[in-house]
Amino acid sequence: MTDDEALAHAVNALRHWGGGPAPRLIRNRENAVFRVALPDGTPAALRLHRAGYQTDAAIRSELLWTEALAEADFPCPRPLRTDDGHILARPAFGPRASLVTWIDAPPIGLADAPFDGRPEAQADLYHRLGRLLLDLHRTTDALTLPADFERPRWDLDGLTGATPLWGCFWTNPALGAPETALLSETRDALRAELSARPRDTGLIHADLMQENVLHRDGRLSLIDFDDSGFGFRLYDLGTAMVQHWRTPHRADLAAALCDGYGRGHADLPMFTLLRALASAGWIVPRTPPGDPRQRIYAERAVTLARAWLS
Repeated sequence: MTDDEALAHAVNALRHWGGGPAPRLIRNRENAVFRVALPDGTPAALRLHRAGYQTDAAIRSELLWTEALAEADFPCPRPLRTDDGHILARPAFGPRASLVTWIDAPPIGLADAPFDGRPEAQADLYHRLGRLLLDLHRTTDALTLPADFERPRWDLDGLTGATPLWGCFWTNPALGAPETALLSETRDALRAELSARPRDTGLIHADLMQENVLHRDGRLSLIDFDDSGFGFRLYDLGTAMVQHWRTPHRADLAAALCDGYGRGHADLPMFTLLRALASAGWIVPRTPPGDPRQRIYAERAVTLARAWLS
């Protein structure tokens, strides 16, 4: 939907929380996200959910999870229920909508910008991020979630099956024939490796890009649980590292992240590769044919695949 259409839908959806001043668009990608102010002045983030991306049950499950996390003092946005008590709004027209508390802090970095700060400070930040992920997984395991809880699965088939969650990465049109063969070989090798090990799985964030990790006054917070689901726990660490595949001191960042989490040192390259492969499939339906971003994502996947296979 266009930005103007999203704004109209946002104004309509906000009525479920009592209305308020005109929303301000933050981004319009998978979902449209707005900064809003409630009638009492409370800032919040309004999300318009893209039709067909997640079911109503899956969206409610995500919100119930983050609501429980926030109640357990985990640093993430807390869902705000509608005036009639619903966690997910279903306007008479337009997309589903949800509202969460606004966390006033900047992201630790952006996708297209170099990582700021000295390497030592960056390593300290990623050590704390590793501890935060351990806290996320432990806090989640202590929760009692509804029996009908529904989220996508970042498991063996979700990452390397015949139809992965984010698409068949080995068919990215920017790949050459030898690269397609390489990624197919990599997929087979990953399936064999993952099948042979104990399944350390559970609910994960699954999208720990720098933009989704906020930082202020030494406190880290996680936002955007839209792609969360059941999967390999170390996949969260891989998503945190994939944007740093060309960072000169990435080995120090990786070691700090795993030290903070308490494990994963030997497996992190594999889970970083799994995220790079997923992204090489994700980019294809979201860009027009010939878009250079398809090649950027494909090249990252191929480079990491060669390194892992070797």
